[in-house]
Amino acid sequence: MTENAQHPQPASTPELPTQYAPAEVEGKLYERWVERGYFEADAKSEKPPYTIVIPPPNVTGSLHLGHAFEHTIIDALTRRKRMQGYETLWQPGMDHAGIATQNVVERELAKEGKSRQDLGREAFVERVWQWKEESGGQISGQMRRLGDGVAWSRERFTMDEGLSEAVQTIFKRLFDDGLIYRAERIINWCPRCLTAISDIEVEYQDDDGELVSIKYGEGDETLVVATTRAETMLGDTAVAVHPDDERYAHLVGKRIRLPLTDRTIPVVADTHVDPEFGTGAVKVTPAHDPNDFEIGRRHDLPNITVMDERAVITVPGPFQGLDRFEARSAIVAALRAEGRIVAEKRPYVHSVGHCSRCKTTVEPRLSLQWWVKVASLAKAAGDAVRDGRVAIHPKEMESRYFAWVDDLRDWNISRQLWWGHRIPVWHGPNGETVCVGPDEEPPTGEGWSQDTDVLDTWFSSALWPFSTLGWPEQTPSLEKFYPNSVLVTGYDILFFWVARMMLFGLYAMDGTPPFHTIALHGMVRDQFGKKMSKSFGNAVNPLDWMDKYGSDAVRFTLARGANPGVDVPIGEDWVQGSRNFANKIWNATRFAMMNGATVEGPLPAPEQMSATDRWILSRLGETVAQVDAYYDDYQFAKLSDTLFHFAWDEVFDWYVELSKTTFFDGGEQAKVSGRVLGEVLDVTLRLLHPVVPFVTETLWTTLTGKESVVIADWPADSGFRDQDAEREIEHLQQVITEVRRFRADQGLQPGQKVPARLDLSGTSLAAHEAAIRQVLRLQPEGDGFHATATLPVAGATVGLDLSGTIDVEAEHKRLTKDLGAAEKEKAQATAKLGNEAFLAKAPDNVVDKIRTRLAKAETDIERITAQIAGLPQG
Repeated sequence: MTENAQHPQPASTPELPTQYAPAEVEGKLYERWVERGYFEADAKSEKPPYTIVIPPPNVTGSLHLGHAFEHTIIDALTRRKRMQGYETLWQPGMDHAGIATQNVVERELAKEGKSRQDLGREAFVERVWQWKEESGGQISGQMRRLGDGVAWSRERFTMDEGLSEAVQTIFKRLFDDGLIYRAERIINWCPRCLTAISDIEVEYQDDDGELVSIKYGEGDETLVVATTRAETMLGDTAVAVHPDDERYAHLVGKRIRLPLTDRTIPVVADTHVDPEFGTGAVKVTPAHDPNDFEIGRRHDLPNITVMDERAVITVPGPFQGLDRFEARSAIVAALRAEGRIVAEKRPYVHSVGHCSRCKTTVEPRLSLQWWVKVASLAKAAGDAVRDGRVAIHPKEMESRYFAWVDDLRDWNISRQLWWGHRIPVWHGPNGETVCVGPDEEPPTGEGWSQDTDVLDTWFSSALWPFSTLGWPEQTPSLEKFYPNSVLVTGYDILFFWVARMMLFGLYAMDGTPPFHTIALHGMVRDQFGKKMSKSFGNAVNPLDWMDKYGSDAVRFTLARGANPGVDVPIGEDWVQGSRNFANKIWNATRFAMMNGATVEGPLPAPEQMSATDRWILSRLGETVAQVDAYYDDYQFAKLSDTLFHFAWDEVFDWYVELSKTTFFDGGEQAKVSGRVLGEVLDVTLRLLHPVVPFVTETLWTTLTGKESVVIADWPADSGFRDQDAEREIEHLQQVITEVRRFRADQGLQPGQKVPARLDLSGTSLAAHEAAIRQVLRLQPEGDGFHATATLPVAGATVGLDLSGTIDVEAEHKRLTKDLGAAEKEKAQATAKLGNEAFLAKAPDNVVDKIRTRLAKAETDIERITAQIAGLPQG
């Protein structure tokens, strides 16, 4: 647009650079926003509150595309609510990430030839704090790059003094209420990290293993069991069969010999066993399998642990001291030598859990741990959604939530680490157990010591919506900003984090849930829908894209893919397209401002406006209404698409183009349209701001001369609608689109001028003749005009004189050649589809491709035939 002739810019109109350079704008703008306190939240404000907590990223982490995606959604929500007049708090902070952080520091120590045991617990924890201050939290700087409007003065850390007090307080309350206990249970154990780990820290992958079938017992009293973990048979304390399985009824209650040992074990009947699977008999190892542990409890079986914490065999005998995998091979060899292997399947691909931190194979292990008794807490969490106090969006995710909370097992909250919230329990010399609250003194004296375990990171994260506001103190912030308005997070942690916040929020806050709405989003994937991973070679550092295309481009790309609860594919070419959109906004706004767009004074009355003016204001009102509805439904893809097409297509490509003749002619109508265009730009930039904050801030402040769009009012639907103007401009668009298509078909360049006769009588388009000629590069008829092509469209007739504009003979030859190729393609495709033998053998996808080729050939024939007919004659 900017290459066209323009009116001289009035001296009072601020100038914009000819090109938008994100790197020169974004950092300065963000620091200005922070310095002016736009993102801070005042607990004493009379405004209604709007609160969102950041899902606290790990202190060890850096910004990945998943963070950028989630932060874009949250930032857009909070920016809009701030503009709508809410006292908006986006609560920032980081998680201490117990096992991940400890691993990082232990690796640093290993480089020095040291271990944490060399330092001792106190010195090691001090070393971790030192690392946190020096190296942790780089994600904060990256959040600034993205434009996150968080209240930085309120930034919290799950190990800071206030949050530590909250952790100790709720532990004490749960303990005193009988909801925390200590017991031996099967847990996920990492032999490398030497700690229990949560389910979310276990990654499952298909591994090549072996399935061996082993004969237990002697003579007529034998059973065959199959296992992929032969080493655990050293801890077998029974064989289980189904009570109704007649094959083994004579053995139930008897004892049979356990191979490679001097023990006998009972045969028990248990309904957990599937008689149709395998032989219908299963080995029971209560200390090394969660299902076996439950069978053991039902039948009062002993628990025999056969490995130490490093997964080394501890059972006296020939296998003692072997690593579990070495022992597996040795035990299978020994069984084979005794003739007890009746079948082997190798390789046997099966799903195996691995520690997400170090990739070590996880070992189910019987261990003395601390647990939260969740039955009553889980019921409250389910009821809060069922009775409507908490809404899950999208609603179809409710079933997944209920599937988890309705069947929630007691929560293992202890970890065998040094970094984290140490369990506030002291053990006495005579077996005493004392839980100590934050204002209580721990017991002292000989034989008293604090429990060595720390709490699961999810324990402190579960308090995040209220601990960050000062709980257990009844602070003004807690009163103002709890509960959160909405929680925005991925569906993948619906159980691990969201459900736990529900458990503790309802418990600690007297039945008030931690948030009104849970808005779940999907995972970011590559453009082919594949999970992003360094191992796949498709992981993307969003900072690279921000450096290359600007933060607005990355944000807009992510928002356009954000359908509720659905995974988001993203590719670099999409980010390029969003960068082009930012440039389009910049260039079009710059052109508009240089040609009279203004926000000064009231809008002219509708009767003073042209149909084009009334059309764009009608479309603007409808767009505001649509965007508001999509925001309220968390439909970010739809609202972004709506804004994209309104801004690019309707405002910049249609309204600005159709209004150029008005602006160039000057006069009163130019002033009217200039004010309309200023209004449209003002509202459009405000609508776009929450998703693309940087470019809109620069343009809006320049257009309006006001302080910042961050604190501007959110646009309200004006209610202005003009269906007559919309129909009129729709007809105008049909005329322009059809003539453009015809020109393109004839091979005319976009800027090439063509003499034309316009017959607009009987239509509402007479007032648009100048605009039609301007947009389509149509010259007046002139002497000797001869309409070589006539296009009837929308009640109007456009006659074009193409003589002298194209080489008719050459164009006829080219089109005839193209027509012959299309007819040949049609004949070939028709022949293949008519061949019954071919159709019987060809795969469906091949047949579909041929049908597609036939349809394209037929379309091409129709199009080229029309082009030939439209060529000038004589």
